[in-house]
Amino acid sequence: MTSHIPEVGTLAPDFTIDSTSGTPVTLSAFRGNSPVLLAFFPLAFTSVCTAELCSFSDDYDRFAESGVQILPISVDSIPTLREFKSKHGMKTELLSDFRRDVGRSYGVLLEDKFFDTRAYFLIDKEGRIVWAHVEEHPGLRRSDDELLSEIARIGAERAKEEVR
Repeated sequence: MTSHIPEVGTLAPDFTIDSTSGTPVTLSAFRGNSPVLLAFFPLAFTSVCTAELCSFSDDYDRFAESGVQILPISVDSIPTLREFKSKHGMKTELLSDFRRDVGRSYGVLLEDKFFDTRAYFLIDKEGRIVWAHVEEHPGLRRSDDELLSEIARIGAERAKEEVR
């Protein structure tokens, strides 16, 4: 990884990329509406990525109840991601960073391998990064329970700040 990983507290780098729904997704469109969890994953159809994305589908309702929109991103093409999503019955739309611009802007592109490492960025309604985790290597992943716990912790901290 040669690019800079954005710091917690900074505005998340904006992007517009294609999704498996056929509609481009722009990160800044969520501002004022919903927090977002960017979940970079290396490659479709690999074992850890399949387990992770199927888990997101299994826990789709839990993430929805948290109010956070999950945006899984990989360097795979839209046709590949559509096949991956269809084969495993995934509920979450998948985003294609085929040009690798988003991975570079978040500092997670493994230039020598030309795919992203596994990484998570939780972005609040104002568009600021409130939590980030980049795995030591792409074969590791956070559990949904850990991600949901982090989402709840951040939500509780925000609620305390609003009371002040």
